[in-house]
Amino acid sequence: MHPGDSPRLGTKNLILTGFMGTGKTAVGQDLARRLGREFLDMDALIAEREGMGVAEIFGQQGEAGFRRLEVDLCQELAAKQNLVIASGGGSLIPDANREILSASGQVVCLRASTDEILHRLEGVHDRPLLDAPDREARIAALLVQRVEAYGRFPLQVDTTGLTVTQVADRVLVLADTALFQTIPVSHPGGEYPIYLGGDLLAQAGELLRAQNVSDQIVLVTTPPVGERYAARVTDSLVRAGYGVAVCVVPDGEVHKRLETVRVLYDGFVDAGLDRRGAVLALGGGVIGDMAGFAAATYLRGVALIQFPTSLLSMVDSSVGGKVAVDHPQGKNLIGAFKQPELVIIDPETLSSLPAREVASGLAEVVKTGLIGDPDLFEQIERHGPAPIGWIIERSLRVKAGVVQEDPYEHGLRAVLNLGHTFGHALELLSDYRLSHGEGVSVGLVAASRLSARLGLCSPALAVRVEQVLARLDLPTRYWDHTPEQIWQAMATDKKRRGKTLRFVLLRAVGEVLATDQVREDDVLGVLETLREG
Repeated sequence: MHPGDSPRLGTKNLILTGFMGTGKTAVGQDLARRLGREFLDMDALIAEREGMGVAEIFGQQGEAGFRRLEVDLCQELAAKQNLVIASGGGSLIPDANREILSASGQVVCLRASTDEILHRLEGVHDRPLLDAPDREARIAALLVQRVEAYGRFPLQVDTTGLTVTQVADRVLVLADTALFQTIPVSHPGGEYPIYLGGDLLAQAGELLRAQNVSDQIVLVTTPPVGERYAARVTDSLVRAGYGVAVCVVPDGEVHKRLETVRVLYDGFVDAGLDRRGAVLALGGGVIGDMAGFAAATYLRGVALIQFPTSLLSMVDSSVGGKVAVDHPQGKNLIGAFKQPELVIIDPETLSSLPAREVASGLAEVVKTGLIGDPDLFEQIERHGPAPIGWIIERSLRVKAGVVQEDPYEHGLRAVLNLGHTFGHALELLSDYRLSHGEGVSVGLVAASRLSARLGLCSPALAVRVEQVLARLDLPTRYWDHTPEQIWQAMATDKKRRGKTLRFVLLRAVGEVLATDQVREDDVLGVLETLREG
């Protein structure tokens, strides 16, 4: 196979970073030609848009002004695919720029010796940072300043003494390597990893072995998910030496009942699952919750592996150890805490989801940004739901941070319920025809409007929240019910305290509070403003 074929890179961007003179532009152009992709040089693109060279931008706007332009461009390019990008020498030094552009693809840092850089830049006079009497000393000083930042990139190529073709070959070999991220989550009983990356469907067996999961697995899934992915996961498990049985149960929230859990128990018994075995939940949030509850209660508890295949389950329900089934009187009223042995997330599974289901997951992502990550919220607000890998990672880190501090929902974890008091009531009243994410979306609008009504945040923030959700094709209004019916449905919410309801409200993006000091007339007043028809 020719290196230029690069199958594992897929549609991800290929980004070159490193100091000036290391070959980013020349190598990037060669790579773009081989891969049949568009090539973008960030410095050249900024200069073109500003109508002046980089040196002139530095002269008129200063280095700080140029860096602001880089920030905007990093966010813009991160939302695109199939690009080869040569970044400016300093553009990926800030953590935020590095993280967001890295999430859109593979970043390779090019290096070279001081002498090599000095030689390559001989006769080049459009680099404002090299405007110094002693260029060699200036280059050496800048390299020292940036050595730590450049060292944060795991993929490195030393271009000293190499041709453009040789460097491009090495870049492609590195970029073609399957890489994934590991996010550790601690809990009172220990720690488990979240693995996030491409091609993990085919690596499930290796990941379970790395966590010392025992040899017997019961894979729980639904017909649509099983048809697409169960064979690949099962093949991986068998190659790693596991015995695998598969239990298929109906899809949808209406089946998240004790009656279906009974079917799982029967399947576990038929498979001969014992306490040394494990349950692997392959599917969305319903499967994760239901299989998790079955694992928590079968034989007083067997090991659980979460393999979420929907965006909603990836960023929310698969992490934190809460498992449950519904009761006719309310959502998730019958549940337990069951920490997984590991969580495996392969964003490839999102490609088969209907647009409505992806949007449903994005409601939880917006919620997460509002709770604890302003950069996440603003990225979606400005550029939409991309890059998806970065969005998933940022959401997971917020969720992991909260559940680690409050694993059993004694206080802080309540902030994760922003929009959920309203949303769960709407789901219940719709007999779950309204998806969880759609209920949360309307709930977020209601919570932000209630926050503004109580003077906790500005009305402008409530408008921003609604506009972001609307642009994601999520509902911001409800039908068929009265505010009083919704209030009554809230009375069954498991987040209530005695006869009072707890609401999570907004002060600002990234700042929320939980309170039970909310009057019924304020809630009804807000609900009336969201009633459609």
